[in-house]
Amino acid sequence: MVSEARLRRWLRDVRQGRRPIEDVVRRLKRFPIEQLSFARLDTHRRLRRGLPEVVLCEGKTASQIIALVKRMMAAQELILLTRLDQAVAQALRGRVPAVRYDATARLGSWLPKGHRPGPKGLVLVASGGTADLPIAEEAAGTLQILGSRAVRLYDVGVAGIHRVLSAFALIQRARAIVVVAGMEGALASVVAGLARCPVIAVPTSIGYGAGFSGIGPLLTMLNSCVPGVAVVNIDNGFGAGYLAHVINTTKH
Repeated sequence: MVSEARLRRWLRDVRQGRRPIEDVVRRLKRFPIEQLSFARLDTHRRLRRGLPEVVLCEGKTASQIIALVKRMMAAQELILLTRLDQAVAQALRGRVPAVRYDATARLGSWLPKGHRPGPKGLVLVASGGTADLPIAEEAAGTLQILGSRAVRLYDVGVAGIHRVLSAFALIQRARAIVVVAGMEGALASVVAGLARCPVIAVPTSIGYGAGFSGIGPLLTMLNSCVPGVAVVNIDNGFGAGYLAHVINTTKH
């Protein structure tokens, strides 16, 4: 990590015209990490990528998550916690009450003071059935926490195709669409055939035995005949929401 003395020297050089601003920004982008006993926290990721480091809570203890959250809060960094179980969330909120928790999406979040921009653009999150809702909510919650406007279109699977066809005007307005579906996963192709924007398909593990816990819809989505469909991993609502946010907020 850069020392305060070195950073002050660089800023003094900029003020006196001996170092260009771009050089300092380039160096800061390469800075690195805050060392904890169990993790290396990337506190400069927003500077490099435009979005902060996101904490996957699966496999971490409550004490580890609490330590990470406290360090990120001290740095005044937006916090997004994914796959946060309810029991761990209760322990976390007992120590850090300001953290919000969505039990359906299993997302925890905290926004620093003054970091509440209005939602940007329009991302549609569509789901095949109610059983897909936890993954769809993971995508929608991710979008909202990162700053995108998320509109939900749930339970519009292909078994009742008129349900998604009735949303044609909304589909046409979206800047990106996340489609969450299990079973055979055909909804992504149907929506992509109606859309003018990129579609991000999320196969879910919902379905009967021949779906092989999401492999069936994954293969369907990968083999879509409609161009403009990207596919993330099984049950990866966070990854789809993150990518949709990047698409939605990228300047053209």
